[in-house]
Amino acid sequence: MPTIFSRIIAGEIPSYRIAENESFYAFLDINPMTKGHTLVVPKEETDYLFDLGDTLLAEMMVFAKKVAKAIETAVPCKRVGVMVIGLEVPHAHIHLIPVKKEGDMNLSNQRLNLSKEEFEEIAGMIGNAFRSF
Repeated sequence: MPTIFSRIIAGEIPSYRIAENESFYAFLDINPMTKGHTLVVPKEETDYLFDLGDTLLAEMMVFAKKVAKAIETAVPCKRVGVMVIGLEVPHAHIHLIPVKKEGDMNLSNQRLNLSKEEFEEIAGMIGNAFRSF
């Protein structure tokens, strides 16, 4: 059975897409820690990030770097934090989280409740920035 991320990539479940290429898909986290919290996933369905082949993992990090630069351009932040947990969905993924302070990446923080319009605006700004690189 496909993971929720595979279903998002296939368009079966809607998402706020940031960027995509033949190997990766980036979209806004629906339960964001901060505005612009983005997930980067490989299109290849692999449970654990470090089970990806070396080449694909390296390419994923380069793709995530480009997405992070777009986030920095579009969302006011000091940095884009990177988090890999991988327990919540059995599909390798990287969290890119715009942060202003270290505590912004605390998993016990209350998640934001954004409107559809806010998600669309943020996705549009980051996506436009991504395309400019």
